Amino acid sequence: MKPKLQNEVDEVKKDQFRFRPIARLFLLDVITDKESRPIFIWAASALLVGTITYHYLEGWSLIDALYFSVITLATVGYGDLTPTTPIAKIFTIIYVINGLSILLALLDRIRVVRMNSLEALQQQRKTRNE
Repeated sequence: MKPKLQNEVDEVKKDQFRFRPIARLFLLDVITDKESRPIFIWAASALLVGTITYHYLEGWSLIDALYFSVITLATVGYGDLTPTTPIAKIFTIIYVINGLSILLALLDRIRVVRMNSLEALQQQRKTRNE
């Protein structure tokens, strides 16, 4: 009876090692997934476009424009910087909608990668128990 219990404990420890909670916390499993790359490229492109656009439309420094782009895409909106020209306000409306789309796509991608990982782990457990 004792060896069986020890085997189960060893299996749980192996699964815990495979789980890699720190890597999952920092989304390393999603970042290294090849199918997730388009979302990250989309986000980086949006940041670049937003930074350049706000730099020219509002006359902000590049760091202020990047800061505003990140805050806007993340839907935080501190309110310390705000667009003042009508064209910048229109761009911001479109930019926020794009930011929401990026967040939804990223959350969906996290879900898909994590579900695939769990399904693979369940399949491994199933084949080991057979």
